[in-house]
Amino acid sequence: MSAIKHHTPDAMLAAYAAGSLPQPFALVVASHVSLCLQCRVALEAHQAAGGAILETVDGESLSGSLKTDVLSKLDDPYTPEPVAKRSGIFPGPVMEALKGGAPRWKTLGTGVRQDILMAGNAGSARLLYIPPGQAVPDHGHNGLELTLVLQGSFADETGQFGIGDLEVADEELAHTPVAGPGDACICLAATDAPLRFRALMPRLLQPLFRI
Repeated sequence: MSAIKHHTPDAMLAAYAAGSLPQPFALVVASHVSLCLQCRVALEAHQAAGGAILETVDGESLSGSLKTDVLSKLDDPYTPEPVAKRSGIFPGPVMEALKGGAPRWKTLGTGVRQDILMAGNAGSARLLYIPPGQAVPDHGHNGLELTLVLQGSFADETGQFGIGDLEVADEELAHTPVAGPGDACICLAATDAPLRFRALMPRLLQPLFRI
């Protein structure tokens, strides 16, 4: 794996540690952290800081019935949820979203394919498959877009992104990502608002492709 040059912003790691990051973004951050030692160390620091803060917070009194109910459950049998493991290029969090299976690709045209992993009021997360040398239509953003490279690479107006790199695009960025040579570029992308396409055809197909 090439050296990771583009990381999760510190404020986003803090939000992830606090559990306040929307689920689509949390999926991308969890996947990036699983690939990036630097961000994993930073996340552990945020988690430790959060634990230290909790120790200084005054406790809340519990009703007698609630306390009894909680204590009565301590002896209940506990079966931990299975933890999804990395498979090929897909980190554990992605495999969990895939329910242990393979992507179910749907074509978007010009060889580009996608698999929507989740979609709702908080935004959407999807896998994108972009053939070498193929460009994604020029677009801007109505919100935030996180894009994590899992295979291959891409380049746009802000630089080059390889395996493990995370691009954070906001409303100020308009770009045309182009997949690099070699392997097809496979990315995990999350957005909290629809993209802004400049060309007419992508705008017409946008509701169908849920981008």
